[in-house]
Amino acid sequence: MQFDPTRVSLFTELVSSVAEEMGTTLERVAFSTNIKERRDFSCAVFDEEGRLVAQAAHIPVHLGAMEFLMLRWLREGPRLAPGEFGISNDPFFAGTHLPDISLLAPVEHSGRVVGYVACRAHHADVGGEAPGSFSPVDDVRREGVIVHPQLLTRDATQELLARSRNPDEREGDLEAQRAAVLVGVRRFQELSSRLGEDLPRFIGEARAYAEARTRTALAELPRGEWTAKDFLEDVPAAGEQAEIRLTLRLDGEGGAEFDFTGTAPQQPIGLNATEAVTRSACAYVVRCLAGDTPTNAGCFAPMTVIAPAASLVNAAFPAPVVGGNTETSQRVVDVILQALAAMLPGRIPACSQGTMNNVALGARDWAYYETLGGGCGGGPERAGASGWHSHMTNTANTPSETLEVELPLRVVRYELREGSGGEGRHRGGEGVVRVLEFLDEEGEVSILSDRRLGGAPGAFGGLHGAPGSNRIMRSGGQVEPLGSKTSARLRRGDRLIIETPGGGGWGVQSDA
Repeated sequence: MQFDPTRVSLFTELVSSVAEEMGTTLERVAFSTNIKERRDFSCAVFDEEGRLVAQAAHIPVHLGAMEFLMLRWLREGPRLAPGEFGISNDPFFAGTHLPDISLLAPVEHSGRVVGYVACRAHHADVGGEAPGSFSPVDDVRREGVIVHPQLLTRDATQELLARSRNPDEREGDLEAQRAAVLVGVRRFQELSSRLGEDLPRFIGEARAYAEARTRTALAELPRGEWTAKDFLEDVPAAGEQAEIRLTLRLDGEGGAEFDFTGTAPQQPIGLNATEAVTRSACAYVVRCLAGDTPTNAGCFAPMTVIAPAASLVNAAFPAPVVGGNTETSQRVVDVILQALAAMLPGRIPACSQGTMNNVALGARDWAYYETLGGGCGGGPERAGASGWHSHMTNTANTPSETLEVELPLRVVRYELREGSGGEGRHRGGEGVVRVLEFLDEEGEVSILSDRRLGGAPGAFGGLHGAPGSNRIMRSGGQVEPLGSKTSARLRRGDRLIIETPGGGGWGVQSDA
């Protein structure tokens, strides 16, 4: 097929602007700090068959999973008529974890549905046993409210609002998502009016071009089979380590198979990733390998994922999943990078921090949630970035001023963690130090993190980055170490201290 790259590029920019404007709307009108400040949301556009047409530059773990949701909704979900909205946070219906709530709607033009738009946003609290809905419990039903796929009505959100610790904020954020989806519907309708009957042709051409570019990039890699393994730490039911195994197969003709056979079974702690999350991690790496290629369904057509059922990478109900979206997705990326490093010595960067350092805290009537950046892995051409949200996350941090104005917290310290990056020809990036003082009378903190026992692996002779640490300094001065996955009570004056991991180093330092 003969492509016009200029036409494909212009169309991609045009349709991507629909998703970008959706995101801008959501950011501007949201209530919670997690959405309006950290920008923990994603927006995308789909064709009439549910295939990805374009996405904004938002969160990789959301975006790779949203097409999975859209396709399944059209097969099994309730029918969406023009003017109606669908809502779901069901992890086992192509979702990620309960705090990620998706809204979607059809786009009608000239009497027929020409596509769909959707946004997914992380809500700071959706019920559950601990503020922030991020506690290390053993059942997804203890993590919060499950909103099964349904039409968006007041009844559909009643339980969510009733069980949330801040229902007004939840309702405001849902309305912000609804506003973003409405903007997407209008802009996609305008685009359909502008292009008329040529719209399907442009969508098809962009998808075919992306697939051709991706297959070409994959075909340039060596043909064969490579294996790698890594683990999540501090998982008692798995003997302290829950292993992820990968066999990566390249057929030499542009196809890639990611086979996770041999991975640990799902665990009674919220580290289990849904199939949608695992596919997102694989799609992210494929997208990185594809280079300057439009991001749409064509990018992912060459990819096959084998994820054993009821495993750490394809959880089955009622497995808890809240950290699978954040911790396990990062480890899946690390495993893929290590397989690629064996295939392409000297060309693949070292592992980044390998965790999102989830911190959720609050009390009866408020909740705060944040992920923290850390060190990126050094690479063949440069040192790793410091204090960065890498790989499957793409959020900002919560500004100290916002935390102190809107929540009973004080930011005591927030800085780079010097010396935490792995040594090498190109050093790993530095982690961060975040110290928060609790100012409410009493509350609770939940932490889901990793790389606390061992640091991020280096590559091509580079050294590991420093592992992270979690602890509490009580108001009386005593210090209590915390595990990587734990909850603890807080009282006024207690200080939570989080040190995030550094990135792995790349190359042997003496070669510099």
